Amino acid sequence: MNNRRDFLKQTSLLVAGGLVAPRLLASNLSGSASGKYIGIQLYSLRDVISKSGILPVLETVAKIGYKNLETASYDNGKIYGMAPAEFKKRVADLGMVCTSAHVGRSWSKEKEAEVMAWWDQAIEAHREAGLKYMIQASMPVNEKSSLDDLKTYCDYFSAIGEKAAKAGLQFGYHNHSFEFKQIGTERIYDYLVEHVDPEHVIFELDVYWCQEGGFDPAAYLKKYSKQIRLTHIKDVKEIGASGKMDFKTIFKQMKANKIKDWYVEIEDYTNHDPVESAQVSYEFLNEAKYVR
Repeated sequence: MNNRRDFLKQTSLLVAGGLVAPRLLASNLSGSASGKYIGIQLYSLRDVISKSGILPVLETVAKIGYKNLETASYDNGKIYGMAPAEFKKRVADLGMVCTSAHVGRSWSKEKEAEVMAWWDQAIEAHREAGLKYMIQASMPVNEKSSLDDLKTYCDYFSAIGEKAAKAGLQFGYHNHSFEFKQIGTERIYDYLVEHVDPEHVIFELDVYWCQEGGFDPAAYLKKYSKQIRLTHIKDVKEIGASGKMDFKTIFKQMKANKIKDWYVEIEDYTNHDPVESAQVSYEFLNEAKYVR
């Protein structure tokens, strides 16, 4: 395992410098034999992607052993600069599947037609890419906003969700910690879940940000078991690094909720090395008996 991690560490430096071609990377990195369905949010490798492009990064995460992807780059009909069908094929050729995307626009009454036209194009692109979910990663509503602002976003998300459903996709929302604060007597997260159209809006619970917001992520998974259909598995840095996250209880509740799609997300790195952090996170989950 140490040799494999050392190789990944060396490889990440070469990839970041643009010195390793995708085929060379694939031929040198031994793949994982694990059958575990472990996903990763590609934002975790954003710095490497920005330097070397998406293709060698896709090969790297595939060889680590990740099988399920969530994207974090969409613009003007393209995913990481690629046509949706091409992106889908590249992922499939590596033995992975991309099931979800982080994508979104803020609401504006003045630009309503433009915003909804943007969503029409985004929905079609992600339908072509074969995804199941489109997740808005955040919103410009917080504890300093009014309840009317929050109501507006409930209606907005419901409208997008209806559009997505017509294309065979599910629209959802991903939290940070601010959603666990209150506007008056209303907790933002709870209000969202309880006031969007439950037929057309699901939720992706970021378990780390839920805990940072002061609440037990397993309890929230249980409380909203019908609407929380995805999770971000996250820690302070690499998964398992802090010891503060009770992943065993979280995964137990995820199993009870029959959540299939979940994604590692890494926002900070112990050794400033995204690839090593992705590898360490994978190994932690791959070795955990409670992860199926």
